[in-house]
Amino acid sequence: MNRYEMLERVGDGAFGEVSRARSLKTHEIVAVKKIKALFPTWEECLQLRELKSLRVLRHENIVLLKEVIRDKEELYFVFEYMQTSLFRVMRNFKCHEGSSSGAEMSSGSEPSTSSWTSTPPYPWFSEAQVRSIMYQLFSGLAYMHKHGYFHRDIKPENLLCHDDTLKIADLGQAREIRSRPPFTDYVATRWYRAPELLLRSTTYNSPIDMWACGCIMVELLICTPLFPGTSEADQFYRICKVLGTPTKETWPEAGAMASHMQPSNLCKTYFNTTQADA
Repeated sequence: MNRYEMLERVGDGAFGEVSRARSLKTHEIVAVKKIKALFPTWEECLQLRELKSLRVLRHENIVLLKEVIRDKEELYFVFEYMQTSLFRVMRNFKCHEGSSSGAEMSSGSEPSTSSWTSTPPYPWFSEAQVRSIMYQLFSGLAYMHKHGYFHRDIKPENLLCHDDTLKIADLGQAREIRSRPPFTDYVATRWYRAPELLLRSTTYNSPIDMWACGCIMVELLICTPLFPGTSEADQFYRICKVLGTPTKETWPEAGAMASHMQPSNLCKTYFNTTQADA
């Protein structure tokens, strides 16, 4: 790592910490992710899911892996540097403060269609800005799915932005679509988790990414999280309250999956109560 000067730490996750750095040769600003685990051999490095997927996925809306460095037993990923995340942009637009209401959005002048990564003059996104964001997200995700991978943790924090360009990042949870179940049942962040994940399904696939995208799109439009559940059971309740409760005809496996919810079986209770009342 003597080719880079570490400038500042910008993030820390379950699998590694990310720092802003400068190339001593080209002076280019990059993002360096230091993996927390140690890797005695290159063969072990090459087995990392994130590395496997990043070597395959090259798209303008997927963050670019520029270099992989193994220094002794420590592993570093060198990425292109992105200015911010969609989460921070949304926070600037006050989407996570509940500052907008339907009445507020429908009154007054139309929001600007200018840069959505700059400080906004309005507390919500314009329709044109939402189209720009979602087009880029869907483009990157379509490429990912077409090339055999699904992300499993689409959320605003994992969507990086720079000069109104959006890129999907943090592929540490990505799996091959052709992989055989069972998959890990606890993936994705709660507010963006598909119903089958809330019921701990282990046979899910790429549609869970599309569910997360839908939640993000609505959040951009209404400037508040669509399903801000406080627990898995509450999350499932909020979804059913809006979309209706699945039945044995529409989703036969749901009841059986709900019965395994622990410790309180609240999802199962809600399932039985609402279907009995129908």
